[in-house]
Amino acid sequence: MSSTDTRTPIIEPRPPAPEELHDKVKSPRRAVAELVGVALLITLVAIATGSTDLLIVIVCIIVMVMVHELGHLLAAKRGGMKVTEYFLGFGPRLWSFTRGETEYGVKAFPLGGYVKIPGMTNLEEVDPADEPRTYREQPFHSRLLVAVAGSAMHFLMAFLLLWALLTFVGVANANQVQIQGAATVGGRPGPAQVAGVRPGDIVVSVDGRPIAGNMDTLTSTIRDHPDQPVTVVVDRGGQRKTLTVVPANGRTLHEEGVVAPPGSAPYGIVGVSLGSPVQRATPLDALASTGSDLVRFTWASVIGVGHLFSPSGVAERFNQVTSAKAANQAAVNGTRVESIVGAVRTAGQAAHAGFGDLLLILISINIFVGIFNLFPMLPLDGGHVAIAVYEKIRTGRRKVMYHADVAKLMPFTWLMLMFLGVLFATSLLTDILHPMANPFG
Repeated sequence: MSSTDTRTPIIEPRPPAPEELHDKVKSPRRAVAELVGVALLITLVAIATGSTDLLIVIVCIIVMVMVHELGHLLAAKRGGMKVTEYFLGFGPRLWSFTRGETEYGVKAFPLGGYVKIPGMTNLEEVDPADEPRTYREQPFHSRLLVAVAGSAMHFLMAFLLLWALLTFVGVANANQVQIQGAATVGGRPGPAQVAGVRPGDIVVSVDGRPIAGNMDTLTSTIRDHPDQPVTVVVDRGGQRKTLTVVPANGRTLHEEGVVAPPGSAPYGIVGVSLGSPVQRATPLDALASTGSDLVRFTWASVIGVGHLFSPSGVAERFNQVTSAKAANQAAVNGTRVESIVGAVRTAGQAAHAGFGDLLLILISINIFVGIFNLFPMLPLDGGHVAIAVYEKIRTGRRKVMYHADVAKLMPFTWLMLMFLGVLFATSLLTDILHPMANPFG
């Protein structure tokens, strides 16, 4: 008697061929080539539409954001933590590739960037297999390094940019007055040109009075001596020259760009524009200056962030939304906070004015963001610093690590999110309703 085997044979799927895997999984090289192609296309469009200044600023801001996140990434990997994502933007994925255990890419809304490290708080559920490599299970020094790495990268960028500014671009020496250019007076060469004053001359003294960077001394002396000789000593290439200038009467002759003082009394004009000479430092000298200047900028940012969180600062921001005068005064006082729209606009104006001005804006942004991000409240990095320090204190010499219950901090976190929302909304409305005057125009 025969029997029939009714079992369904098991057919194992054929392993995909290497070329099929290549089509399904994008290689890092191919992904980078696609990204470069898109970047070139955007660059060509910006050049064609005359928007290169705006593109430069946007690229700089994107680089600053991603370098911030790179700090977290490198610190986490150094501490043996698992990093699953490193992305620019939020929302749906537009482009990505995976290398090792980390996915790198770009998402639809470029409103920032992030690094995903499992177990940033005790509230997050994590696969038990990944628990030993979570952020929360690492020693204090590793968690602290990850938390401060983002702001540290901002200070590093500010240091490098400031050093580059001092070394390759130069900054104005406020202690000197320089002849920047010549203007005609009454359609003819001005008295300064006639007397032999040249653009580039450093004014040392006028009628025996030292200038030492005080332009008012020079301009007031010239204005007070129409049709009268004035002795001007200039430094030209390291050699001093004494020249006699006879200012013309501005009531009878016109100098372009000069506003006549009120009244009918005569005043002197000589047909020059004044400024401070731009000086560059040697690379070694720039290192010392960069350190001291960075401390000065940082302290100013600390004061600014403190004002930002003060009751008067909050009230002032609401006042700026409703009053153009208040917004303009805050800009003059240096207490106005710009939204991303205002920051991009100002940085674009700086880029149009010159590379040095753009560097100064980028330095200021980096230092401010670095300080602001360390405010000890979640969701800012400073909140993670505060939690790490608190956990270290509570753990003490015990072998079992103490974990703070972040759930108890959620009301304060929501208050912080509300504060950030108000800050974003008021600064954005102020920048839209009362655009800040071009400081470089």
